[in-house]
Amino acid sequence: MLTAKGAATRQRIIEGAADEIRERGAATTTLDDIRRRTATSKSQLFHYFPDGREQLLLAVAAHEADRVLDDQQPYLGTLTTWAAWDAWRDAVISRYRAQGVRCPLGVLMSEIGRSTPATKILTAELLRRWHEAIRDGVVAMQRSGQIAGDLDPAGTAAAVLSAVQGGVAILMTTGDISHLEAGLDVTLDLLKRSVGWPSPPVGRSGATRAR
Repeated sequence: MLTAKGAATRQRIIEGAADEIRERGAATTTLDDIRRRTATSKSQLFHYFPDGREQLLLAVAAHEADRVLDDQQPYLGTLTTWAAWDAWRDAVISRYRAQGVRCPLGVLMSEIGRSTPATKILTAELLRRWHEAIRDGVVAMQRSGQIAGDLDPAGTAAAVLSAVQGGVAILMTTGDISHLEAGLDVTLDLLKRSVGWPSPPVGRSGATRAR
């Protein structure tokens, strides 16, 4: 069990390693690079990460997974109005536009191994939390009559999340963000129309958006 000081030191190492990996890439970042970046001794590094580089990379991957959701706040946690949904949509687009084709989490997963049990658990947990937040937003909108009550909240949230992940996958391979924009715009438009929302104007992606 770490003391408060120990937990803070461990977190400082993780955050420093994350910054180093974002700048240099996971494949070329060594433990010595991370030690220099975080002003950490070798013994101190292995005290917090006794299994070495892979354990540290997995901790950094978990940190990056948290950042994926943190970058969508406060909107992701308050999807109770269409203004909040539109703000969340814009936050998602802004994050991935700034990130471009280089995904730190994806790079880390590839370095550790996407098929390893630890990375599978990490990915599943990220998607679970993301899906749960969207599902809660759908339920809140159904209670206020802004989304049709006969839609399955879990299935609807899965469709929204699939639009995001599909668009991100295309962005990672082509550098084109328009599919992510269109996927979100069309999906949200359909939800707005589920209770007869007025026909929305054309959005930036070429899809329709309601305000």
